[in-house]
Amino acid sequence: MLRLIGLLTLFFAVPVWADVYKYIDSEGRVYYTDEPKSNLYKRIIKTRPKNYDKALPFASVNKQKYHELVAKAASEHQVDEKLLHAVIQAESAYDAAAVSSAGAVGLMQLMPDTAKRYGVIDRRDPDQNINGGTRYLKDLLTMFNSNLNLAVAAYNAGEHAVIRHGNTIPPYPETQNYVKQVLSLYHHS
Repeated sequence: MLRLIGLLTLFFAVPVWADVYKYIDSEGRVYYTDEPKSNLYKRIIKTRPKNYDKALPFASVNKQKYHELVAKAASEHQVDEKLLHAVIQAESAYDAAAVSSAGAVGLMQLMPDTAKRYGVIDRRDPDQNINGGTRYLKDLLTMFNSNLNLAVAAYNAGEHAVIRHGNTIPPYPETQNYVKQVLSLYHHS
């Protein structure tokens, strides 16, 4: 057990540049990977797109570029526009071409399964991406009774991670930092 704690400490102490997935087998053994071989692995850490830092200087210009699409999606799906802007800023820095190491794409960094679930055919299309991401966020807000902390945590780590941890923010440093970042952007926009 001590070895596992030491390994996890080392694991979370170094920068992580890929999404990390966890699987617990029927005998309680825990497996971590950045390349899950089945859907039994659950994502526990979601990283930013590779080009996030390069996109950051252009975020305010691109925010204006996508303002109408965000406002339309916010109105249509009854989600606070400021929250959508905060999520987009944290996810992609308003770079519609952003791609994460795990394959999340676009302004709201949609994974293939999430895109499919919300009818997004072209994840690189800003209109489809924002619409699909907004619908997902709306569903998370509904699922967690409008609790922003939990909905934002679920957007990052997945709703199953939040549920597995007793409807609390999962104890993943990346997710905890993500929630703080999004809520800070939300309250200061």
